[in-house]
Amino acid sequence: MHPTRKRRLIIVLLMVAAAAVAIGLTVFALQKNVTYLFSPTEVLNGKAPAHSPFRLGGVVKEHSIHRDPSSLKVDFVVTDRFHDMPVQYTGILPDLFRVGQSVIATGQMDGKHFKATEILAKHDSTYMPKEVADAIKKAEAAGRAKNAEHKTAAPAAPTQGGDAH
Repeated sequence: MHPTRKRRLIIVLLMVAAAAVAIGLTVFALQKNVTYLFSPTEVLNGKAPAHSPFRLGGVVKEHSIHRDPSSLKVDFVVTDRFHDMPVQYTGILPDLFRVGQSVIATGQMDGKHFKATEILAKHDSTYMPKEVADAIKKAEAAGRAKNAEHKTAAPAAPTQGGDAH
């Protein structure tokens, strides 16, 4: 091989290797910063990370907001209409936060409670975050499948008479 072509080939291979290393490091770094959205049903089914931050999405359950009068601590329940998840948050809530509104809470599990570090509320009465709507649809489909399975598993009717030969 001609020395000039050999040098060009080595330079191109080094550039490709450097680009691959840079892309690999970027993907690795971004994976640690990604937080996934889970519904209360998915959290209770163990799909959410136990010791890592994630987002919890759902609707603020009726009669569940309890404020500590001496601090900014608020306890409330997020539901996907199938399962409930108690949430603890200390801080100022968004103006649109109220019962029946869709919320996304960022934080992590602390025992049986979700300890939130950030609360986001939806902006109007018809909007629901796509991830929350998808999670609720998935939970509804699983509930319908379970009900259909339960109905088809009816006990066999007793027969009259003796054994048929």
